[in-house]
Amino acid sequence: DRMWADLLQELRVAQTGVQILFGFLLITVFQPAFTGLGGTDRALYVAAVTLGAASAGALIGPASLHRIVVGRRIKPQTVRLASRMAKAGLMLLAVTTVLTLLLVLRVALEDTLAAWLTAAIGVWLIAIWFVLPAWAGHHYTSRR
Repeated sequence: DRMWADLLQELRVAQTGVQILFGFLLITVFQPAFTGLGGTDRALYVAAVTLGAASAGALIGPASLHRIVVGRRIKPQTVRLASRMAKAGLMLLAVTTVLTLLLVLRVALEDTLAAWLTAAIGVWLIAIWFVLPAWAGHHYTSRR
C-alpha cells in the first residue's frame, strides 16, 4: 500500500531528528554547567524535554498502532490515524526545536538577540514544515 509506505518513510526521517534532539536533551541535565542555569532556562529545558518525549511518542505511535491492528482490514483508517499522529509529532518536534534553540542561544548570546533569532527560526520551521506543504497541496490539487 503506497500511502502506508510513504508515511513510514516520512516517519523514519522525522524519528531520526527527534531521537537526536531528544537524546541531546536527556544528557544535558547531567552536564556540570546545567547546575548554573537559572529558573527561566530550567523551565525552558523542562518544557523542551517534555515536548521532546511527546514528539517521540507521536512519531513512534504509528508503529504501535500498526502492530496492534494489523490484519484487521482497516488499512485506510490506520493510515489516517497514523498520519494524524505524524502531524502532531512534527508540530511537537517544531516546538521542541524552538525551545531547545532558545535555551542554547540564551546561554550563548544576550537574551533579546536569542529571542529574535529563535523567533526567526520558528517562523522558518512553520513556513517550510506546515505552510508550504499546505499551500502546495491546495495549489497543485486545485489546478487539476
